[in-house]
Amino acid sequence: MSNPTMVMYEEEFQEVNDIIERLLKEANAKIIFLVDKNGQLISGVGETERFDTTSLASLTAGNIAATGGLAKLIGEKEFSILFHEGEKDNLHISIVGGRVILVVLFDAGSSLGLVRLRVKKASEELSYIFEKLMRKSAEREKCGSSNFPFAEITDEDIDNLFR
Repeated sequence: MSNPTMVMYEEEFQEVNDIIERLLKEANAKIIFLVDKNGQLISGVGETERFDTTSLASLTAGNIAATGGLAKLIGEKEFSILFHEGEKDNLHISIVGGRVILVVLFDAGSSLGLVRLRVKKASEELSYIFEKLMRKSAEREKCGSSNFPFAEITDEDIDNLFR
């Protein structure tokens, strides 16, 4: 089976946001981001206005890619959890379901143990949602593009629209 392109639907997007908003509170975190492995921000909650979310998302994906290279060099498949400790803030980065990256920014008001515990539960819930999304995407591709609402639009149609 080919690797289907994942499409985020409104229902699943809301479920994802509910989970990461709950994680924000339960882990006493400042910010939580969900990023795809290509560096695209999927969602963010908390004090997001303080940061350049585009840069944070792409640098996080680069960090995962770099540590993936390190893992392969020493014979590991990947490092699924990364932790960066700073003077004021800490980053807990984890790969969820092999598909997305969960980034939790927290300070001394929380602890690494609490964050790890809460991330583990949230990751299980998020994995289930992303599995469901992949099944939906695979079904959509299997049924053919005729059921996809924009399948009949060509590049020429788009060019004509903007002339």
